[in-house]
Amino acid sequence: MDDPRALFDLTGKTACVTGASSGLGRRAAFALAAAGANVIAVARRKPELLSLTEELGEKSAFVAFDVTNREGLPNLRNAVSAPFGTPDILIHAAGINTRQSADEVTADGWDKTLALNLSAPFFVSQAFAPAMKSKGWGRIVNFASLQTTRAFPGGIAYGATKAGIAQLTRAMAEAWSSDGINVNAIGPGFFPTELTQPVFEDPDRAARNAAQTCIGRNGQMTDIDGPLLFLCSHASAYVTGQLLMVDGGYTAK
Repeated sequence: MDDPRALFDLTGKTACVTGASSGLGRRAAFALAAAGANVIAVARRKPELLSLTEELGEKSAFVAFDVTNREGLPNLRNAVSAPFGTPDILIHAAGINTRQSADEVTADGWDKTLALNLSAPFFVSQAFAPAMKSKGWGRIVNFASLQTTRAFPGGIAYGATKAGIAQLTRAMAEAWSSDGINVNAIGPGFFPTELTQPVFEDPDRAARNAAQTCIGRNGQMTDIDGPLLFLCSHASAYVTGQLLMVDGGYTAK
């Protein structure tokens, strides 16, 4: 493109965002819509999805669905593709953190964490990849974490899935980037979301996390916009298989 300003323009593209009912998934939906994309919001909670799409307007729609339901993925693919066509962009923001210590991890908690945080991003992507291949263009963004590379108390199941996301991202890039599908991951630091609510409810702990960053503060929701749009747009045409930490330099110290 001759005009660098057009690199981030998503007009005419359709984005599907899982975990869009709250947190960084919800923020991603707004950022993508502001860049011109049609947005399909996916999550389990219909009231929150309805509220989101009412705010986003006519270039948005929602599908209430549990992305861990592998047998239902053909139905999800059809429902997501109905309003604006098959998605060009896929954001995997759905996630869970049971916060069970190693001695307290249950089989059910472990399985639910792996199913949502690690298995769903792959199988949902696998369902949409053929349509992206046919267009010769696609963007998939997984969500990693500080726990992709660091161990936190009570995070053994969550951390295992987020470490897996890093390798899954590389493997998906190896498999599909030659067909025009770039696959990358964002690794957020501490942002004020439902998932991190226990952290921000403890002012001392939140302050310690802020002090750990190079910038000296925790994340604000708007901090995710630029990195996300970069990885979803023409700007990242030669970037794939990468993990971009959006953590204020937390992992640099």
